[in-house]
Amino acid sequence: MTLLIGAATIGLVLALLALGVYLSFRIFNFPDITADGSITLGAAVASILLVHHWSPVVATLAGFMSGVVAGTLTGVLHTKFKINGLLSGILVMTALYSVNLHVMGKSNIPLLNESTLANQAESLATRLLGGGKSEFLLAGWTVGVRDAALLIGVLLVVIAVGLTLYLFFRTNLGTAMRAAGDNPQMVCALGVSVDFIIILGLALSNGLIALSGALLAQYQGFADVQMGIGIVVWGLASVIIGEALVGTKKIGVLITGAVMGSVLFRLLVAIALRWGLNPNDLKLITAAFVFAALVTPAALRKLRLASKPAAT
Repeated sequence: MTLLIGAATIGLVLALLALGVYLSFRIFNFPDITADGSITLGAAVASILLVHHWSPVVATLAGFMSGVVAGTLTGVLHTKFKINGLLSGILVMTALYSVNLHVMGKSNIPLLNESTLANQAESLATRLLGGGKSEFLLAGWTVGVRDAALLIGVLLVVIAVGLTLYLFFRTNLGTAMRAAGDNPQMVCALGVSVDFIIILGLALSNGLIALSGALLAQYQGFADVQMGIGIVVWGLASVIIGEALVGTKKIGVLITGAVMGSVLFRLLVAIALRWGLNPNDLKLITAAFVFAALVTPAALRKLRLASKPAAT
């Protein structure tokens, strides 16, 4: 049970990453590699502030804003300097590695002795349960107070962010953002600055990714300069799995699907590790899951089309 709760919690934390990747890859069709640096930047900024005894809420918001700055820089490079979108993201991601090292001052920052959102959630849950309990029974399963508190806390954060995104996309600005991704020429003809929309979208995307990093560092108890390597693949896989699960183009359902895809993807990885997968093969199995997520929907569509004539 602890394994499932832990996997679901990390899946929800990384769901914010999936939402950020959804914005860039699906709304704008922009291959933004900045994510690999943004998630570490969010963790680094939040962690260094926590070490200096800042409020966990303020530190987490600062991590979010650092991602906004990184995404804005990528957008500016692409729109103002006319650099290819993929190259813009690579440039910023590469620069962020050094920036993250300067922010952290070293390659790893432990947070086990610092006040974090994870500790605060555990303390609140302990008080609600009367104090002195580290475990409780739930449907016959023994559940740790800390595990349950973190799962519920992260779930509430993801619901709040997902609902905010859904409401934002129903505003005029959000509608313009979606339209800019589908048909930038039409949006430009209506007098809307496509460059501004792209910069805003990338800033919001990387802000969510950095927020995911800030929460992940507080959950696992440390920030590491290597934690973002290959993370964009994880986010893209979550989005693809989510789209396959929901099978619709409605924005609210797609947001939910991205969250579901992230949780399911993490559960699959946890199960693979539980069955004895060598941790050294984790990236390999991740790539295999992404490959399966990419080819399975198209293969299923071909099978359905091939079966229709036979059925008639």
